Order: sequence, then structure tokens, then C-alpha cells
Amino acid sequence: MESSTATANSFSRQIETARLYLRQFTPDDLDDLSRIYSDPEIMKYLTGVRTREATEIAIHTMLKRWEENNFGMWAVVHKIDRKMIGRCGLGFLDKTPEVELGYALDKFYWNQGLATEASFASLNYGFKILNLEIIVAIARPENIASQRVIQKVGMKYEKIARYYETDVLYYSISRETYDSKVVV
Repeated sequence: MESSTATANSFSRQIETARLYLRQFTPDDLDDLSRIYSDPEIMKYLTGVRTREATEIAIHTMLKRWEENNFGMWAVVHKIDRKMIGRCGLGFLDKTPEVELGYALDKFYWNQGLATEASFASLNYGFKILNLEIIVAIARPENIASQRVIQKVGMKYEKIARYYETDVLYYSISRETYDSKVVV
């Protein structure tokens, strides 16, 4: 497994990796996130396209989750471009107490390892800062790219399951496994 380059203070609202900043969302992110959430190709395997109004509600919901849980989705900012290019972070899996890794990036930034980099930072935060025991991830069976990201961060396939009203592949990684594979 790759080295995680994330740094974070206890309950930090920002993380820096080699190529990214993961930071708290702000209302100023609405245009960029709306562009991402309204793209059918990006949202194909997620919740489907969202309106600008639904995206604005999503930003407020993400901020509320941080206040309630000390974790949530970060805005992913590309260091070189200084542009918000997506979201990545942790949230509760559909109607369960399990913590799920999730991400969505602007398609211009696909196939560059950025989702993997942001995912490593999120896992590191979950295990090192929040002291979680297990983090899960799901992907639709046809979403091969997302499965690759999940596997690259060390998660192992466990089962076919049904969440968010769709059939998905369910993966997980324990803190013990993560600690044994990550080079710090």
C-alpha cells in the first residue's frame, strides 16, 4: 500500500497531501460542486444528477455532519490548479452506524490517482484521528474505476449488499490491517 501523506491535527477541518488540500466546504463552493453534481457521467454511479438547489442543500448537510460527528466530506482542492475538484471523506453508510469512505471528482481529474490520494488521507484521518476500528466502502458492480480506488487503498471485498436502494459490492478495512500496510 502507498504511504499516506496526510497530516491533520485532532479533529482538523483541513488535510494536505502531496497534490491536494482537503478542506471544509463553504457556500463559495456551490458553483464548482454544482457543476460536478450536474454532470451525468460523474454522477452515473452515485445519486444521479442534482440540481443547483439540491447541491446547496448538500453543502449545508455536509457542514452539519462535521458539526455532529467530527467527520464528513471534505472539498478536494487541486494544489496546482487551486480549484475545487470534488469531494472525499467519511460518512455514515445508508441507515447504519458503519462509517463509509466516499468520493466524487470532476472527470477532468480522473485517472491521475487523485481519488486514491484523497481516500488514503480520509482513511488516515478515520483511523489515526477518530480511532475508528473499521471503515467500509461500496461501489456498484459496473463501477470498475471506483472498485480500483477502493482496492488500491487496501480495502477487501466482503459481499454483495443493498444500500441506497441499489445492489453494491461491499468492502472494508480494519485499523489493524491499515496500520500494518501503511508506510508512514
